[in-house]
Amino acid sequence: MTATAPATQAVGIQPSPRTFSEDFSQGLTNWVIENNADSTEVKIDQNTLDIVAPKGFTLWYKEPLEGDVTIRFEAYVVDEGGAYDRVSDLNCFWMAQDPAFPDDFFARSKWRNGVFGRYYSLRMYYVGYGGNSNSTTRFRKYDGNYEAFQKGSQRPDIIKEYTDPAHLIKPNHWYTVEIRTKGERVSYLIDGQLIFDYTDPAPYRDGYFGIRTTQNHLRVKNVTIIQKSP
Repeated sequence: MTATAPATQAVGIQPSPRTFSEDFSQGLTNWVIENNADSTEVKIDQNTLDIVAPKGFTLWYKEPLEGDVTIRFEAYVVDEGGAYDRVSDLNCFWMAQDPAFPDDFFARSKWRNGVFGRYYSLRMYYVGYGGNSNSTTRFRKYDGNYEAFQKGSQRPDIIKEYTDPAHLIKPNHWYTVEIRTKGERVSYLIDGQLIFDYTDPAPYRDGYFGIRTTQNHLRVKNVTIIQKSP
């Protein structure tokens, strides 16, 4: 009988990142919609998702993310004279969790239903790019304290805000949005420009990613999510 040496783990070898790429060729099988208007129009044309949202609309990637994550997507805010071509709210959530249902993020999906105030129930990062009718671009960290919002309209502090035209939406332009979480560092870039760069002493390291808009006409394509395991 020959003895076999125990297997040893190679030192310094890191696991390969996991990559998800979405061209919408298979429809919305990878996504969950939370939507507050029956008249919302969602269609796919030439690998581009076209959203006409009369009220609040959130599109969640249905798989949880964890560790160091890079999210990229292209977005186009339409201004072609349509009823909801309002040029506002190129928004997104990431590392979102529901403290009330830590093991089932979508348990309250129908309750949230795209109603913005109900998203204060989530723990997450949020960027509202061109919010408030394209007058502000803001970054916040939500703590999931829905009761404080419901009873006293308390909102999380704004970490950083822009109001100048250079940091608001230019209509009919394909933006490249990139979100990075690496350790304590949280970054948001648009067209390669670093807009928000935050060192979080208590970072959110897992959760869900969602694209958000309201009363708007938005197109999205080429979503890529890269995860490095913690």
